[in-house]
Amino acid sequence: MMPKTQYKAPRFMEQTQHTAAILGGGSFGTAMASILAANGHQARLWVRDPETAAAINLDRENPRYLPGAELPEGVTATDSLEEALNQASLVFVAIPSKAFIDVLRQARQWVPDGTIVVSCTKGIYADGFLLMSELLMREWPHARVGVLSGPNLAKEIVEKKFTGTVIASPDEALCSTIQTALGCEYFRVYDNADIYGVELGGALKNIYAVASGMAAAIGVGENSRSFMITRALAEMSRFAVELGANPMTFLGLSGVGDLIATCSSSLSRNYQVGFQLGQGKSVEQAVAELGQTAEGINTIKLVADKAAELQVYMPLATALYRVIYHGEPLETVIYQLMSGEYQHDVEFSVSGVTP
Repeated sequence: MMPKTQYKAPRFMEQTQHTAAILGGGSFGTAMASILAANGHQARLWVRDPETAAAINLDRENPRYLPGAELPEGVTATDSLEEALNQASLVFVAIPSKAFIDVLRQARQWVPDGTIVVSCTKGIYADGFLLMSELLMREWPHARVGVLSGPNLAKEIVEKKFTGTVIASPDEALCSTIQTALGCEYFRVYDNADIYGVELGGALKNIYAVASGMAAAIGVGENSRSFMITRALAEMSRFAVELGANPMTFLGLSGVGDLIATCSSSLSRNYQVGFQLGQGKSVEQAVAELGQTAEGINTIKLVADKAAELQVYMPLATALYRVIYHGEPLETVIYQLMSGEYQHDVEFSVSGVTP
């Protein structure tokens, strides 16, 4: 019999201490600031409202988005972009997609050449169907750009429940820096060079989280839920491959991992909005009750339009679009899923061989 050994937590590498600017004081931006500060970095959290900034600094918590979660002393909040970005070597952008470009343009003058900038926003910019990393590369061409995405519900992160995420960039040194800066006993960071695939996974899964919330509201079974999530993954990968992403990316944390988390948890904002819709509320009512941004509502329309343009078969996404934007009954989604053309069960391709 092998002797029992006491488990020891991994020892993380000694790391350069960074000054990090986190643009966006929502739940995820606050969670990233919390990790960075706990790891010994200076974390400056930019929020629009000076009263919110003052409350964070005084009470050591974000009263609007993560009430009750104590923030480390290394987190400071400010409503000044210049102050947040002053001599920052790392910048995390956690701004809702609709405001993303405006903030980039306001902040550009304070971001020096070669600064590492990581997008944490899981959305799509309507004009040109651009992902946030593409906006960053266009607006801040002098920066080194990466994307952070995975099954990362902010409330659980600040509660230090263990999880993993993905830093995506073809820049290996950037990935290594972020892995070291964020990695800790409860937050593991993997790398992936497929920045476009990782980011698409984060944006697309929001669609199906809305659908999952709606399905839960009408009481579908667990068989139905797993069926829908699996077919959602097929849709996501089919669409992403058409746009040039690696389908195998969707078998990782930023694909199936994030999809499972957001389609299964009531902590997911998109799931919550979907649940409200399934109870008969309007989009406006559901979003107002949430009080936060649910990227999936906007993404549904953009992806449905793009799928039609590219002639990509996406029965769930297109049916959900008709339900939300054209008032068709929820049963439309179920009918579309159950009556569409038959496809292969497994649609991933490995070494040129399709199962």
